[in-house]
Amino acid sequence: MASASTLDELLERAGAVLAELGSVDLDGIDGQVLGDALGGLQRLRGRLDVAEARVLSRFDAQRAWEPSGAKTAAAWVAWTQRLPIGVARQRLRHARAMRALPSVEAAWSDGLLDRSHVVALLAKRTPRTRAVFDADHRVLLDAALRLGFKDFTSVCDRWEQIVDPDGAEQDAEAEHAAREVHLDQSFAGMWFGRLTLDRVSGAIVDETLREIDQELFDADWAAARHRLGRTPTPADLARTPAQRRADALVEMATRARTAPADGRRPAPLFTVVVGLETLKGPVLELFNRTALTPGTAARHLTHADVERIVFDPPSRVLDVGERRRFFRGALRRAIEVRDRVCFHPSCDEVPQRPEADHIHPAAHGGPTTQDNGRWGCAHHNRWRTTHPDQPPPAGGPSGDDGRAPPPG
Repeated sequence: MASASTLDELLERAGAVLAELGSVDLDGIDGQVLGDALGGLQRLRGRLDVAEARVLSRFDAQRAWEPSGAKTAAAWVAWTQRLPIGVARQRLRHARAMRALPSVEAAWSDGLLDRSHVVALLAKRTPRTRAVFDADHRVLLDAALRLGFKDFTSVCDRWEQIVDPDGAEQDAEAEHAAREVHLDQSFAGMWFGRLTLDRVSGAIVDETLREIDQELFDADWAAARHRLGRTPTPADLARTPAQRRADALVEMATRARTAPADGRRPAPLFTVVVGLETLKGPVLELFNRTALTPGTAARHLTHADVERIVFDPPSRVLDVGERRRFFRGALRRAIEVRDRVCFHPSCDEVPQRPEADHIHPAAHGGPTTQDNGRWGCAHHNRWRTTHPDQPPPAGGPSGDDGRAPPPG
């Protein structure tokens, strides 16, 4: 059995070989040789992915991430390796699944599968199909090994229709239960989503989108005609069909907000943070730390609410008083705008249920001030209470949590 020192030695040797591969002079090497090398690298990638999955699976099973205060193994991986949390969660799901799918693990380790194949396979291993999948997955694995990727995914889709047929009258309830919307923000700040609706709900959404899309098309057409002085072509319009449909979706959400009798058309709130960075360059971002260009913000300013928060060095917002037990009002908002994320470095998202916490506990005489306050999620505020003598880690392996410094 390999010891910890053996594992370290193996990783060091593997790193040295990979570094040597990276330094090879490729000039003058025949294309056939390069192609063969790509195949070899693919096999190495598979072995490395499976080796990582085995280590991650054991790390997860031992709950070795708990002493750090991270919420989950995925949060620990995202924090220490500076990865998007979605990527870390995906790797953890794959590591756990390999425990039950040794044939898939073996093919992946041999470089016969890529992670994209694993993603496509496990997408069919849902709670409703898991038992059948675990019994029949070798049929899908064989398709992955024989066919091109698109044909392989078609086989997966047909298999899913056979074992979990949608559209039949007896499955109408299951169709409705399968509805889902996924809307996630990428590490670059863009939003990506996936939509699954039953036939009735889908028709309602589609018809409404089409009606608003037609309104936007008519407006674009009229604007182009006025601008050009002639009948425009689709290429003359300000928006592509895909852009117009995206705008129609946003407009549909905006109109929904005005539906109540006392509703008002929603306006985005821009928190303008001004500090030392203003002297070095513009700082413009949404409250969830998504960076914006000035032009992006300018497009919204005619219908936006604007608030101004001015920081004094170092990272101080105007204090509104000390004699209070709870952080409320302007003081709470000042801490929220200053910190924006949980104080624990493994949390890289805006807290869903945020709390303003006393750094030096109020029960021990800590004042309710900006200097003694910090923003945190409910989990890590509880963690702090149960670990009173353990300060939060300073960051990842380098001691730096990778976050941008606060203004000022």
